[in-house]
Amino acid sequence: MIVALVLFSTFSINEPNLKLIYVGDPMCSWCYGISEELSEVEKEFKGKVNFELVMGGLRPYNTQTMSELKDFLSHHWKDVYKASKQPFNYDVLDTSITYDTEPPCRANVVVRELAPEQSFAFFKACQRAFYFENKNMHLSESYHDILKELKIDVEQFDKLFASEEMKNLVRKDFERSAEWGVQGFPTLILQQGDNLTLITNGYTDSETMIKRIEAALK
Repeated sequence: MIVALVLFSTFSINEPNLKLIYVGDPMCSWCYGISEELSEVEKEFKGKVNFELVMGGLRPYNTQTMSELKDFLSHHWKDVYKASKQPFNYDVLDTSITYDTEPPCRANVVVRELAPEQSFAFFKACQRAFYFENKNMHLSESYHDILKELKIDVEQFDKLFASEEMKNLVRKDFERSAEWGVQGFPTLILQQGDNLTLITNGYTDSETMIKRIEAALK
C-alpha cells in the first residue's frame, strides 16, 4: 500500500502531469487477474489521462523454483481465477524454472523504451505467455511472438534485454516503487503534479476504479 497518501489540489483534466501509474509485475497472479479490469480503466480515460507502467518487482532475483513454491502459488492462482476467471495452466508448477520476476520486468522496461505506446499490450501478453502458455520468461525468445505481433524489432529487443543498461533501469523501477511505499501488487496511483493518490492496492473491478478516479478528478 501507499505509506503516505498525499491529498492534492484540483487539476484540469488536460493537466500534462496528470497520469495513472500502474505498479505491477508480469509474474504477479493478481496483476494477471486485474488485467481486463485495468483495460477498461485505460479505455475510459484514454486521451484524458496518461497511463504509465512501473515494474514493482514481486520476487526479483529469487532463486526458488516453481515446483518448490507449488503449494503456495497454486492456492493464490485458484483465488485469482475465482475472482477474475482468468485461465491458468498449472503445469509450470512442476518445473524447475525459478520464480525470479526480474527478467520479465526487464523485458517490459525494454519495450517501454522501444515502443511506449505498446507497454500495456506487451505487459498483458507476457502474463498470458507465462500463466496460460507456461513459457520461460527468463528467455528472450519467449517474447519473440509477442514482439512480432506488436511490430517491435526483435533483434533490438534481444540486444537491450541482455544489456546492463536495462538491468540497471529495471532496478530503478523497483526503487521507485519502494520509495512510494508500494508493498503489494497490483497498485494503481493517480498522480497530479508531485501529489499521489492511491486508487487501488489489490484486485478491484473496473467500475470501482473508474468511480474513484472520477471522484478524485473533481
